[in-house]
Amino acid sequence: MGGDELEGTANMILQIIKLNPGSHLRMIKKDMNISMGTTQYHLDRLEKSGRITSTRNGLYKHYFPLGIFHENEKEILQVLSQETAREILMTIIEKQTPTQTDILNSVEISGASANWHLKRMMAIKLIEEIRDGHFKRYRMFDIKTSTYVTTLMRNYYPTIWNKWSNRLIEVFLSLSNAEEKLENEEEDKT
Repeated sequence: MGGDELEGTANMILQIIKLNPGSHLRMIKKDMNISMGTTQYHLDRLEKSGRITSTRNGLYKHYFPLGIFHENEKEILQVLSQETAREILMTIIEKQTPTQTDILNSVEISGASANWHLKRMMAIKLIEEIRDGHFKRYRMFDIKTSTYVTTLMRNYYPTIWNKWSNRLIEVFLSLSNAEEKLENEEEDKT
């Protein structure tokens, strides 16, 4: 590979990361249709040159354009970049306070897997667990978090957003109305 070709590949990877912040190695490799070694080489070069940054979450290293996202945004984008976690989150948004059983039935994953994803989302204050008798229910951490997730999803995962928007439009409208009501109440207090 010549220097221009190397730089061209690096720039293409950088564009993928800009368009899909929170992408991980295998995702980038698949999108680029290049070898794992070539992908790793370019990611290392881009990170060492200060053009991208990364965060590690378990086995995955997620990549972001440098200087654009705060830590909490990176954490949310990491969740949104993984299909199973995204499905769980969308189930919580759609059903508003589902039990773990509701989530398992909707997403069709094991209890251990659901538990792992739910704990991860609670750790970054994306969702919260509430007790309802002997059931645990899950909901978005707060209305602002719901709006924030919606904005990140619409801006950085438009294909997925389009897929879900028809299904969830009523939920988001009700969340928007609730946020508006909250803002009006706060204005009335001042």
